[in-house]
Amino acid sequence: MFGAAATVALVVALLPGTASGQEAEPDPRIGLGSGWLDAQSAISNLEQLAHRDKPAGFVNPANPGDFGYVSSDLAFGGHHAFVGNYNGFNIYDVSQPANPTIVTNVVCPGGQGDLSVHGNLLFMSVEETRGRLDCGTNAGVGTRFQGVRVFDISDVANPVQVAAVQTCRGSHTHSLVTDPDDSANVYVYVSGTAGVRPASTMAGCNNTPASGDNPARWRIDVIKVPVAAPEQAALVSGPRLFADPETGAVDGLQNTPPAPTHPSGGSWSPSPVTDACHDITAYPELGLAAGACEGNGILIDISDPANPVRIDEVADPNFAYWHSATLSNDGKKVVFTDEWGGGTGARCRTTDQPQWGANAIFDIVDGKMRFASYYKLPVPQTAQENCVAHNGSLIPVPGRDILVQAWYQGGISLMDFTDSAHPKEIAYFDRGPISPTSTVLGGFWSAYWYNGQIYGSEIARGFDVFGLRPSEHLTQAEIAAAREVQLPQFNAQHQTTISWAPSFAVARARFDQLARTCTSTMTARHNGPLTVNGVTCLDGATVSGPVTVRPGASLLAIDSSISGPVSASNAAAVHLYQSTVRGPVSITGTRGSTAIVESEIHGPAVVTGSRTGSVEPIIADSTVRGPLACTGNSPAPINLAAANTVSGPATGQCSGLD
Repeated sequence: MFGAAATVALVVALLPGTASGQEAEPDPRIGLGSGWLDAQSAISNLEQLAHRDKPAGFVNPANPGDFGYVSSDLAFGGHHAFVGNYNGFNIYDVSQPANPTIVTNVVCPGGQGDLSVHGNLLFMSVEETRGRLDCGTNAGVGTRFQGVRVFDISDVANPVQVAAVQTCRGSHTHSLVTDPDDSANVYVYVSGTAGVRPASTMAGCNNTPASGDNPARWRIDVIKVPVAAPEQAALVSGPRLFADPETGAVDGLQNTPPAPTHPSGGSWSPSPVTDACHDITAYPELGLAAGACEGNGILIDISDPANPVRIDEVADPNFAYWHSATLSNDGKKVVFTDEWGGGTGARCRTTDQPQWGANAIFDIVDGKMRFASYYKLPVPQTAQENCVAHNGSLIPVPGRDILVQAWYQGGISLMDFTDSAHPKEIAYFDRGPISPTSTVLGGFWSAYWYNGQIYGSEIARGFDVFGLRPSEHLTQAEIAAAREVQLPQFNAQHQTTISWAPSFAVARARFDQLARTCTSTMTARHNGPLTVNGVTCLDGATVSGPVTVRPGASLLAIDSSISGPVSASNAAAVHLYQSTVRGPVSITGTRGSTAIVESEIHGPAVVTGSRTGSVEPIIADSTVRGPLACTGNSPAPINLAAANTVSGPATGQCSGLD
């Protein structure tokens, strides 16, 4: 049946009212019991595979929200998850996602501790003045360090610091940028948001105004790292991404808040004044990056990684602090987050509007950003829970744009933004507040998809692993197709093009997605000829007569029987799954997709003239009681290594499919 799997739990808050006179059931996230390690939880369309408490030395049991021991951002390489912490980092073996195990803990204070991985190199952001060059824990002695550390993790159980590049404002976050034409080097874009350090700790640092001599603000720092000699890592440029292109003024973007107070009536928190970027997400294969830069969202040309150039910018009177960015896989959309309250405030209360502390989704058209919509966690949180939009990543479901995202103590939410103007929640996980009476810092810092699972870094509680469950929003085939995407490493701020090898899961995912668009569904007997307009779906149906698919229309048949020929000319899509056609099949000029899978055709089958872009026509594991002929299809049909049984000759592009 369409949808393949049973519904787990509906997100009632997103759905229209139930039958007249009935009240919708309350969202199960409302009213969850509090606790540090024993809070109640609610979950929908996910399964929690594992949880690991924070290890000793990375938590203050007397104060779970102690900023000195906050768990921060995640990175992944091979079978390992690298979990940042203000006091260092932890490495987990996640080769068995349901049973993650600690490999090693590295104490190296300095906050914020965000991590990235490139091959055998691990990069770590250091922002606080307590940071020492040698990772020492006594902040009163030793050489101060603020910037980016580089570790050799070729022996993952024994990371060794091999370089440490100082910067004037430290590194709040950083982004890896690779050059498609230069694999010998990797670049690190440093987003420093701390106060400018004195020149006595780093030559050249100054806190002069924008009109002064080479101010340390209103720029990012770019580090070049020779991969084979990381000890030679060094600053190579300080791009002025906020400059006015006409006057050259370095402070050319938003220099004052858009109004005296935030739209909520409170003070701006933080203040949306652009003198740095908080996060930059790079997509080197597209030569594009998106920067969340305090008072602005910007697009950046990174075709020359050492010398990035701003190409567009937007502002928003509702945004308090442009925090992070995620590009769609095709680079045609970007999601920006607003960290209103700085991550420590309760900003998901019933009184907080959906455009505050939310995502803003933009379409990218001809290098320019066009606002499409806002999305915010669709259920209120308590005044004791720090909650606002935070870090997430794409889930690689073919044909869809889905973001898994952390909301601090708002938990984890999955947002489908395939329709950028109408994003919607399709899954979630949430715990109750740490404290029932006060706001104790906690919740998910980040939630990322990596090689089949969702991993979460929980500020006060530890490390979590989740799996997707089939629902009306996401079918088993779509989940399986996403899991087939396997990456050697993953950094949320370094996006790579996701591609899907042809497979039964990918083909069936395409079918399931089309099935959601059915304009007509038949489940019983239809006597006589059937003319297909729109998207006609046969689900366990019997058609006693021929089927004709009109130009631009789609036929989706599963577990159905057709007593007569099937003909389609210039159709959008034709899919036959586990169905029987008692007559010939002729499919010509399809423009979307074609699939004949586990079906039986009593007569010849012809597939010709299809122009389906990157989507191969699928003819697999089927029986054709007659000849099979394929010509002029681009791309050519494939059988996914599941041979067909053909009574007559298989010719043309289908000559090897039997």
